Amino acid sequence: MHHHVSIAIDGPAASGKSSVGLKLAKEFGFIFLDTGIMYRAVTLAALQKALDIDNELLITHLAKEIDIEIKRPSKSDGRINDIFLNGLDVSWQIKDAQVNDNVSQVSTYAGVRRAMTDQQKKIAEQGNIVMVGRDIGTVVLPKANYKFFLNASVEERARRRLAEELSRGNEMQLEEIMDNLKSRDLLDSSRSVAPLVAAKDAIIIETDQKTLDQVVDEIRGHIHL
Repeated sequence: MHHHVSIAIDGPAASGKSSVGLKLAKEFGFIFLDTGIMYRAVTLAALQKALDIDNELLITHLAKEIDIEIKRPSKSDGRINDIFLNGLDVSWQIKDAQVNDNVSQVSTYAGVRRAMTDQQKKIAEQGNIVMVGRDIGTVVLPKANYKFFLNASVEERARRRLAEELSRGNEMQLEEIMDNLKSRDLLDSSRSVAPLVAAKDAIIIETDQKTLDQVVDEIRGHIHL
């Protein structure tokens, strides 16, 4: 195996990035990092402090001040990682609907992205890693050994997100989730800093009507360790 192999997986919300990336990381014994977690933590912190989400300076200052820790999961309740915000476990709070509604806005701020990108690069320096997000192959790890971009229709992604919410006991409507995903897609792809876009050298994989194992198998076929 090469030293410090990096695998970048990008794509829109609910395209399957986290599930695919986690499964690959477990198979290879790599570190796994879903970078979206970090933006969610910043958003949650802003909401907890009742800060104006539209105030870029305030949110950027907050992003530089808060302490975000990402650890291996300590509970078998479906979480991918333990997420600590200023020492408190917020692993499920970062999935709240209010966070969903505001995280893309927070993610547009250049200062927030710089703060999070610096942390992400440092984590990648620890060794072999699978990192997922929206700007991994283009900004965070532009020299990643392997780059993939997962895509799926908004209808398919909404169905996946609805199933996830229902499994956690949350009552939501498919139309509501679709509207949220469309809004997030627009914000993510149109922001001036690190927009959601496939890296020029990324392998694009359409995940509609494919199982998790099928997507993992497809990616694995491109990786030679």
